[in-house]
Amino acid sequence: MLERAEPTESLIYELPSILERIELLKLFPQRQPVEVELGAGDGSFLVNYARLNPEQNFIGVERLWGRLKKIHRKGRRLGLANLRGVRIESTYFLEYLLPSESAKAVHIYFPDPWPKRKHVRHRMVNERFPGLARQALEPGGVAYLRTDDQNYFEQMLSVFGASKDFRGVETPASLKSVVTDFEAEFNAQGIPTRYAAYQRV
Repeated sequence: MLERAEPTESLIYELPSILERIELLKLFPQRQPVEVELGAGDGSFLVNYARLNPEQNFIGVERLWGRLKKIHRKGRRLGLANLRGVRIESTYFLEYLLPSESAKAVHIYFPDPWPKRKHVRHRMVNERFPGLARQALEPGGVAYLRTDDQNYFEQMLSVFGASKDFRGVETPASLKSVVTDFEAEFNAQGIPTRYAAYQRV
């Protein structure tokens, strides 16, 4: 049964420290499996997915305050007690703040592709990323990825394909059906979504 958030409760979790890992029991009223979206934007995916999956807890990581406030407002309107937003840079959150092996899934949808060659090093999903995902995910946990950018997609496949800690799996249809605002816009323009999913072995 989904608990409804109290009307005065903020869904934005204020980090007590950026040097210590968070205590998940302090974020949520119920102990449930945890999924994380990195670069959650204004919550167009995360809020809907949390609403459809009350038996799981969801953390949206977003560095822009205005977007986090939108997640808060949407989640409060729906009374979602299984949703929290955290304001921090995504890879820092994985590496230093999320407890090791605590996530059932990590979602990375339409991250900035940094299309210019000189900017490629800024991409979130790079050679280091599978190691961070392995640290964050419980055994059997899955990293789900989406992008509209073919070059970035090939990089995603390359870095995860080179990792002995992951194997490729299918993205469930039920997950594909929950789209982001970016995704809806791209699809309306005839730009397809490219999906990848990797399970920690």
